[in-house]
Order: sequence, then C-alpha cells, then structure tokens
Amino acid sequence: MSQSNRRPGQPQEAPLDPFKRAVTGCVRAISGDHELEVSFTKDKPALAGNHVRLPDLPKKPSAETLRVTRGLGDSMALRHACHDKSLHGRLAPHGAQARAIFDAVEQARVEAIGARSMKGVADNLSAMLEDKFARANLAHIADRADAPLEEAVALMVREKLTGRTAPKSGERVVELWREWIEEKAGEDLISLLPRINDQQAFAHAVRQLLGSMDMGEEFEQDQSEESEDQDDQPRGEETSEEGGEEQSEGERSQAEDADSSGDEDEAGESEAAATTAEDVTEQEELDAETPGEARRPESAFDQAASEIGYHVFTTEFDEVVGAEDLCDEEELDRLRAFLDKQLANLQGVVGRLANRLQRRLMAQQNRSWDFDLEEGVLDTARLPRLVIDPMQPLSFKQERDTNFRDTVVTLLLDNSGSMRGRPISVAATCADILARTLERCGVRVEILGFTTRAWKGGQAREKWLKEGKTATPGRLNDLRHIVYKSAEAPWRRSRRNLGLMMREGLLKENIDGEALLWAHQRLMARPEQRKIMMMISDGAPVDDSTLSVNPGNYLERHLRGVIDLIETRSPVELLAIGIGHDVTRYYRRAVTIVDAEELAGAMTEQLAALFEEENGRGGGQAERLRRAG
Repeated sequence: MSQSNRRPGQPQEAPLDPFKRAVTGCVRAISGDHELEVSFTKDKPALAGNHVRLPDLPKKPSAETLRVTRGLGDSMALRHACHDKSLHGRLAPHGAQARAIFDAVEQARVEAIGARSMKGVADNLSAMLEDKFARANLAHIADRADAPLEEAVALMVREKLTGRTAPKSGERVVELWREWIEEKAGEDLISLLPRINDQQAFAHAVRQLLGSMDMGEEFEQDQSEESEDQDDQPRGEETSEEGGEEQSEGERSQAEDADSSGDEDEAGESEAAATTAEDVTEQEELDAETPGEARRPESAFDQAASEIGYHVFTTEFDEVVGAEDLCDEEELDRLRAFLDKQLANLQGVVGRLANRLQRRLMAQQNRSWDFDLEEGVLDTARLPRLVIDPMQPLSFKQERDTNFRDTVVTLLLDNSGSMRGRPISVAATCADILARTLERCGVRVEILGFTTRAWKGGQAREKWLKEGKTATPGRLNDLRHIVYKSAEAPWRRSRRNLGLMMREGLLKENIDGEALLWAHQRLMARPEQRKIMMMISDGAPVDDSTLSVNPGNYLERHLRGVIDLIETRSPVELLAIGIGHDVTRYYRRAVTIVDAEELAGAMTEQLAALFEEENGRGGGQAERLRRAG
C-alpha cells in the first residue's frame, strides 16, 4: 500500500510487506491450496504439514536474495501440490544411500513439473539451487568421495527432465559423477521423462535406476521383505496397489484421512508405538532444511516417547479434525450465540482480568532508552547544550532491547463428559477471551480440545473383538483431537468454533497422555522462540474400554511418562490447571481450583507469572552485564 493511499491513523506498511504478500500468493496459487500457511521466520526453511516456513529477509535484501526466497517458496509449493508422501513412504528403499537418492530425485521431479510449465518458476528454482550449492561449498571439491552422490543424480535427473544444466556452484559435483552414472544407468535416466507426471510409475523407474547403480542388494532386500509380508497376510485382507506391500493399521488410516485433516500425520506420530513408513515421511518434511535434503534422524524426544511402554491397538479410526468440519456454519453460529448468552455475566469479569494481563504484557514489551552514552544515536534533545557551551561533549543515546521473546501459547482443553455444563462453558469463554487478548500483545495462540469419538471403545473395540480379543491390547478407543483455533488463524475467524463445545454428544472420554503428545508435536513445529502449553482438565485420564482390558493405571502411567518427558527434555513450558481435581501430583507447575468460576483468574495469573518470570530473568542478566561494563 502506497503512502498516499494510507488512511489516517493506519500504521505504515513495512517496505518488504508487498513482496511477502506476493510470495505468499504465488505459493498458494502454485500449491492449489489457498489455506496454506506461509510465514517468514529466522528458523530453517521447511514444509511441515500445511505450513510453509521461509527465511526472514534482511532490511535491504539483494535481488539475488529475493530470487532465492521465491525459489524456496516455489519448491515447497510444488512439493505440496505434486507429492504424495504416503505413496513415497511405501515405495522408498530402506538403505540409507538408496533412500537419499530416492528422496533427492523425487524433489527434482516435483520441481521439474513447475519448471517445465512456468519459465519464471524455473528461473527462481535455478537461483535457489545456485545458492544451495554455494552454501555447501561444493564448487571446488577435487575428490569424488566429497561429492554427494544423491545430489549428482538429482542434478542429472533435473537436466534430463527440464533441459537445464546444473547451476555453476553444483557443476563440479556432476562432473565427478557423470561418467560413472551414465555408464551404469544412462538408459534409466532417459526413461524417467515420460513418467514425470505419474509419481508411482516414476518411483518404480527410480528404483530400477538404483538397481542399475549397484544398489540392487538394498532393492532386493526391500522386495523380499514385501514378499514375506504378503505370504504372511491372511486371505481376503487388502494389499496396496503397488503389488503386495502390506500397510499397517496406522498407515491405512492416515492415508484415508489425509484429505480431511492436514494434521493427521502428527496425531499418528504421537500415537503409534513404532515408526511406520508414514511417520518417516512426515518427519522428513518436518526436518527438511531445504527442498531435496536427505532426512535427519528423529529427535531424542521422539525416541524416548516411544519407549514409555504404551501402545495402541489401532489408529485406524482416530481423527484430527477442525471444529468447522464437525458441524455446519449455521449450527456453529447458533452454538456460539448460546455460549455467549449463557455466560453474559462472566464475560465482564474475564474481560477485566484479560485487560489486566494485556497491560502487564504490553508493559514488558515497551522499549526504553539509555542516555548520556559515549556512543550510539545522537541525542538531539541535548544539542542546545552545545550552543550554550561549545565545550560540552556530544551526548548519545541507545535503545534498550526488549526481553520479550516471540511466543506461542497452546491452550489444551479437556473435552471429556465430566466437563459438561458449567466447566466447559467457562473454559470455552476463558480460552476465547485470552486468545483475543494475547493476539493483541503479539502472542500467537492455538486452542485445541481432546476427547474420544465414542463411549466404551467404539470401532476400535469392535475390531479387537472380531480379531479374537488379544491380551493387553493397549489403548482401545477412537481418539478425536479437535483444532478450534490454529496458531496462524486470527481470532475473529475462529471465534465461533468454540461454540462447538456446547454441542450435545461431543464430550465423551479423555486420554490425556496422547493429547499432550499431539499438542506438543504441533508446538515443536512452530517457528516461535518461546513455546508455552497450558492444560485445562477436571480429572485423571479415563477410558473404560482401555482400562477394562489393561492394568488399572495404564493411562495414568502413560500420562506421567509424557509429562516427565516434556518437563525434562523439551523446550516447551508446560503448566496445568485442574478444576476440582488435584493436578499438582502430575505437573511441576500446576494449580488446582475448586470451582470453574475461578478459571479465568487462574489462567491469567499463571500466564502473567510465566511472562514476568522470563522478563525478570532477562532483565537481571542485562543489569548484571551493564554493571560489569
């Protein structure tokens, strides 16, 4: 927006905002997903679920920097549009080197689809690759052992698919490997072009290429494992389209639900006891520094979470769903109006508490100046002293940095049946008003809920009964995790979603441990520096179906293990509020209230204390440094 078109009182637009809007629009258009979230942060660029993370730009970026940013956005958009991660995970080879080549070539395929159709996209991708190899310092390597084979193969595949040569910074990598690759798999490279728009056929051609490159042992090992799985499979059970590779229950459910929820993979990762091919693919995208980069190992937290001693009978019937997908707009409006009417008196009290919290947070974010310094910005207010007395020294000032870090807060609400009535109404209202308040202060807020799809087991229990009632089956119910407000969504667009908690029949049973892992996984994918999660619950985890066929403390033991992991191994700051239930025996930072009416005060005080504690630590450190100086 130009300065002349700006309305009175409207804040001036940052110089780079038009460019960011243009990139966001292009990414959404190329991906075909107009709900795709695009952010510019100091974290590593990545495509994670429905969120594209691009590098933040300097105040005066060069033309090359802008082209690289466009290239990164185009690359991630094309992957979002043209890549099926469940299919990729099923067909990927197991060997480390073969998998790295398979991943890199698939990225070259999706980028080539865009480059062949749009010249501007092709130029942007070339700039992105030039920057990528220049940063890796591969232009002057002399030994083939120092040149990544997967990058050489990917660049040669790109050359065959688009007709564009390797970027100058990557030419040396291709030179060292070209003769060997063409001798081994030259014909296989040519066969890729007709299959560029068919991921499944392309993947099979790439596996044939791997066999030609003396990686047949890894390829044959995968095939033999598939054959063994097929032999062990009972008659009548469905197999995958690719010819006999059996999918686990978790993989089938995630493939079926992928279109209905962009967050389903996150739920599968937190709930499955063992890592499936789908989980590997999701982790690959979460950890991707740049498009085409090989997957990094899973984090120590994920490994520890899988060792708690908790397992799930099936994730086939679990769901992660947006509130707007559980009922139509008209009903959401009606439920929201019912919530507002029911708590008209409480809103005034909560509003006053929220305003107090806002004043405290804004006070922490206010910047201040240090005066009479030897260097810094010239203090023009002191210039008259020079006119009066020319012997006076010049006076400088310097702005003191704020200690308020970029922050995201997750409010995780227990949606169990015991919360029905006044408790859930108060919780919804408090979450709503606090989200609006924190948003004003520049703090992003996510509101999540957790329950089950059915009472006493649902379809998971029916499946268990049909399969012979195995002993200690683990969690035996169908989870329902609800996204009322994502961190990226503004409060005004998500406000009515909270009315869903008033819907009759929504609130059922609660499995707290898996809900915490799910919410934690979402938080860890966020780019903000500081991450806070607040759990609001009115009781211990209860699921009659699970507890009837497992030890009586099965769910509680898992909850304690998850809490301990988050509190000891995660950067997420966890706090809990128990309504009529003592949560202090589970959480280190917790408060128990007797009546739901006390929830607003407890939530605001706990959040304010967290922010003030952080500010106090930062302020004390700054003061010590100032004195030392």
